[in-house]
Amino acid sequence: MPIDLILTFNNADLLGKETNRAIFNIGGNKYRMICTYHFGKKRIHLFINWIGTHHEYTRLCAMNKQYTISDY
Repeated sequence: MPIDLILTFNNADLLGKETNRAIFNIGGNKYRMICTYHFGKKRIHLFINWIGTHHEYTRLCAMNKQYTISDY
């Protein structure tokens, strides 16, 4: 369940809009990482979609691209 992602990684938030994406605060909250998640039988699989600074993430959200970007 998505709540298990939050419980496992306390620096993660779900992006919402019924996506399977999470945003992670990394580097002392200076950077953001967007990942797609999939639940296996015993593990949560994370696939990196984007990494950038907090400021770049804010601009990404202003363009509503956080739900679709896949740079990696």
